[in-house]
Amino acid sequence: MERNDDGNLIPRPVSESKSEMIELVLPNDTNPLGALLGGRLMHWIDLAGALAAHRHSHSYAVTASMDHIDFLVPVHVGDMVILQSAVNRVFHTSMEVGVKVLVENYISGSRQKVATAYLTFVAVDRHGRKLAVAPVIPESADDKRRYEGALRRRESAKMERARRMSARNQSGGG
Repeated sequence: MERNDDGNLIPRPVSESKSEMIELVLPNDTNPLGALLGGRLMHWIDLAGALAAHRHSHSYAVTASMDHIDFLVPVHVGDMVILQSAVNRVFHTSMEVGVKVLVENYISGSRQKVATAYLTFVAVDRHGRKLAVAPVIPESADDKRRYEGALRRRESAKMERARRMSARNQSGGG
């Protein structure tokens, strides 16, 4: 990563992390009804998210978490799945990456939103040690909205972890 004269990491714009991945849904990707397997889509989301994290951090990035996913429309054999990703916000060594999933029927040219996911990646060196990541600069109004939303999601996740830990400790379980 590039550093300025003060030794601080130079912030990078969201646009430098933007990535797009396209997958064609084949029979091996589907259930007996010909619909895309949810696990396969989650795998693709993880890969698309990692692309944006790598592009921004210029380092290895490992998945720390993925939020819940709601599957909005079914995806079938022969459809194209388009996964668009970008870094939303950086928190020292971690990055929140947003992934938008679309399905395109290339015969009709129509597109529909399938899902949206937020993932957290941690930048690491080849030995697995955490690395600092340059801040991200939101450029568009959407970038700014996602940037602010990332902080809210992070705080909400922290509160939920604390609540679960408290409940676990009170029940005496592990």
